Amino acid sequence: MRSKESGTVRYAYGVATALLLGGTAFSWATGEAGAQVAQNAPAAMAPGGAPMSFADLAAKLQPAVVNISTKQRVPVRTQADPLEEFFKRFGMPDQGGGDQGGSGQGGQGGGPRTRETGSLGSGFIISPDGYIVTNNHLIQSATGNGTVDQVTVTMTNRKEYPARIIGRDTASDLALLKIEGQNLPYVNWGDSTHARVGDWVLAIGNPYGLGGSVTAGIISALHRGITGAGAYDRYIQTDAAINMGNSGGPMFDLSGNVIGINSALISPTGASVGIGLAIPAEAAKPVIDSLRRGQRPQRGYLGVGLQPLDENIAESLGLPKDRGEIVRSVQPNEPAARAGLQQGDVIVRVNGRDVNPDQTVSFLIANTPVGSKVPLEIIRGGKRQSLNVTVGQRPTEEELAKQLGGGDTDQGTDQDNSPATPGSSVLGLSLQSLNPQISRALNLPAGARGVVIASVDSNSDAGEKGLQRGDLIVSVNQQLVTTPAQVQAAVDAARRAGRTNVLLLVKRGTAPEAFIGIEIGSGQK
Repeated sequence: MRSKESGTVRYAYGVATALLLGGTAFSWATGEAGAQVAQNAPAAMAPGGAPMSFADLAAKLQPAVVNISTKQRVPVRTQADPLEEFFKRFGMPDQGGGDQGGSGQGGQGGGPRTRETGSLGSGFIISPDGYIVTNNHLIQSATGNGTVDQVTVTMTNRKEYPARIIGRDTASDLALLKIEGQNLPYVNWGDSTHARVGDWVLAIGNPYGLGGSVTAGIISALHRGITGAGAYDRYIQTDAAINMGNSGGPMFDLSGNVIGINSALISPTGASVGIGLAIPAEAAKPVIDSLRRGQRPQRGYLGVGLQPLDENIAESLGLPKDRGEIVRSVQPNEPAARAGLQQGDVIVRVNGRDVNPDQTVSFLIANTPVGSKVPLEIIRGGKRQSLNVTVGQRPTEEELAKQLGGGDTDQGTDQDNSPATPGSSVLGLSLQSLNPQISRALNLPAGARGVVIASVDSNSDAGEKGLQRGDLIVSVNQQLVTTPAQVQAAVDAARRAGRTNVLLLVKRGTAPEAFIGIEIGSGQK
């Protein structure tokens, strides 16, 4: 099912590097009290601007920025020797005589073939005894499990140090390394909360493995979200050139403080097009501090699945769009369930702060201290009410994957080959009641209840939204349905109430349930 769960489609291409830094380069005059002038009137503009040169600042900062290179051995896929079975059939030894390293197919080396690979990136020293901050994706193994075999840090004077991995955090894409040294050059953390769009920033890193490189630009945006969820989906965006290899490098303000860690770029080519992204320093520092203490970073957790209120979902609920998130699932025995949160509730405020695309529930809760009790303002059945929830500790990514199950979102959609017996047609959907045979064919969990989609008019809004044959409609406008007639009645009631959309809760195979807003009409667009 293709829901609008993720909101507007965002194009995030290869992870390379990006940065956004804050510093102040302009000062603004307001003019006389009560007087109104154009924002760019000469009297309102200070004569300042970019410094004549960034050379002095770069000279001070570059020694603390390092190049990071990694090595690891990865398996090599080899093609089967077409003569191997021939030789085996007649009891003859392998006549290949080629690869001495072994191919995993009975070669002389015994064991699968591997090859050495590596990566290049950037980092920065945060203490005179050699603690270094970088991105986790630089030191994570190519398979995604574990880390690389070897990490080497190169200083600006070309001196090399072997580095130990002290700790890493996948969720924030941060890692902490350590080299053995004394009186090393280092830099201090800054704070991007005081940065403004338009402030000058400086990026230093190792693009394309060329060595230390400095670029300058401005902050293009703050609080830039890419995924729409998570504690760290808030980046500083900059137009300072960021390229492959800048990952893990620092973003400086004009005072020389680290206000961001270059982590990603948005580009159709993989090269800088002026949209670089950096993790804000105030979000990164607590993670690094935890790793330095040998602890797992703490993040708040509710135990819910959420969707933004896009235009169709919001209209079906009679609510403004982008003002809250709807609960699509509640994990048993987790903080949200214990607080009484229910599927279909719309969370509009967390601890007094509005929920919107810039402040998602995931972001607000993840940055709330574990164990604290916070109020949630929700809308249930069209009425506002408050719940108090005790924030829990977010499980690891591996634990979350097991907890959420996953399941193939397309599983079972075309496995029922028996002829459909349409019970009703509504919203461009042919519907039929669920029975044990259909439930097994669709790989639905035991106890599943709802109405099965037997066919979809491809020209309908439901077809364009991605609904498929075999999807299970669990509820319509938050009312459980088990027959096509109930679906039709709910749609008719919404039409009489003047609604132009209805809210469906849909389940596909073993994948989690999700809400989707469908336009009401003849079913045709």
